[in-house]
Amino acid sequence: MSAPPGGVPGPRGQDGAAAPEPQPPVLLLADDRATSFTRYAAREAAGRLVLLRFAAHRRALSPAYVRETAHLPAFWIREGVPPAEEARRYRTWAAELPAAPTRFCNPSEPQQETAQEFAALAGLPHLTGQQVRWVRDKAAMKERFRALGLATAAWRRVRAPAEVLRFADRHGWPLVLKPVDSFACIDTHRLDGPAALGGVDWRAREWMVEEFLTGTEWEACALIHGGRVLDAWPSAMPCRPLEIVSGAMNANISVATGAGPPVDLPALVQRITTGMGIDHGYLHMEFFERDGTVFASEVGLRMAGCEIAANHGHAYGFDIFGATLDVYRGRRPELRYRHRRCVGDLLLPLPGSGVVRHITPAERLRRIPGTLDVVLQVGAGDTVHSRRASHSASGHVHVAGDSVAQVERRMRAVLDAFTIELAPLPHSAPAAAEGGTST
Repeated sequence: MSAPPGGVPGPRGQDGAAAPEPQPPVLLLADDRATSFTRYAAREAAGRLVLLRFAAHRRALSPAYVRETAHLPAFWIREGVPPAEEARRYRTWAAELPAAPTRFCNPSEPQQETAQEFAALAGLPHLTGQQVRWVRDKAAMKERFRALGLATAAWRRVRAPAEVLRFADRHGWPLVLKPVDSFACIDTHRLDGPAALGGVDWRAREWMVEEFLTGTEWEACALIHGGRVLDAWPSAMPCRPLEIVSGAMNANISVATGAGPPVDLPALVQRITTGMGIDHGYLHMEFFERDGTVFASEVGLRMAGCEIAANHGHAYGFDIFGATLDVYRGRRPELRYRHRRCVGDLLLPLPGSGVVRHITPAERLRRIPGTLDVVLQVGAGDTVHSRRASHSASGHVHVAGDSVAQVERRMRAVLDAFTIELAPLPHSAPAAAEGGTST
């Protein structure tokens, strides 16, 4: 066995043999939809992983994914039952496991409040109610950014068209209207004038409006351990999220080489981490750069959406999913980068809802220069449901290159080669679940 970092020999048993590595703690993982990260954890952490699932979102888990993860113990939070009662039932259930979870990870944005409250009641590491508001409520988030000395777009909570119009009188058009708890651009819209306010259901959601920022929009991801940012990785977006949900190319490119954002990214993330009292986790944020000024936009303490995290692993040549598991298990990961290049995820279009007649085979897309991997989420004969959300897709492709520009050109070559044809939905087809793309 090789010596641990620093060259100090590891512990030895009485017979002089190297002592076995201690097992990692058991992790309770909130699991509301299949992702590359949850699939990785199910494979690599089996025996030290327990799933927390939500009966209210059972339809978001496909039968195939449930079978794929059937080897893991899973606790289901029931609908309509008080959280304290479910936590008591969980503690009784977990006590019968070979080893009960002592650590907790929630990679899901929409389950943040429910999952963190449950973890608190179950006696596991968790975000406080205030921290949940800072990373979930976009208005409270911007208030915190301002308190930390960060620039943001002007914003206001709104409950009626008149309040939006008063905001526009001061800040001008266009504006961005969004629910304070939205994600993936769901129900988020650019407003170019008063006529755009007609279709808004003001009673359905809690809304906010903010000024439309020009400049360059960037993403950043970071891993945090013991309150310290271990590293931060920038991503470029060929098209903005609000353009993506209107049909533009849906892609994110990890910028491991070449010109990234003109900002000390670890320092920026550390200011937020310290200011929000975050101890550990995966942080994902968006920000704008305009004329040398950074405008903090949004932050989430959970795994980045789409395949952004996997991009960073491919771009820097390290196991980012394993490192993420480590920080949630209370371990400091070693971030050893084998190389640096630009790698992006291109989400393949899902142009509507229907039954798939034809989709370009993955093998054909893999032959395009720079393509690392192709994952098709649907196939011929599948019933699919598209919605206006930035993660709606029929699959994804990882593309590598020497620069952001080269990756983007290669992505457009993939789009040129890709086709998907849909037949109309049968009249009896069920409606899509929240955020879903396929049954």
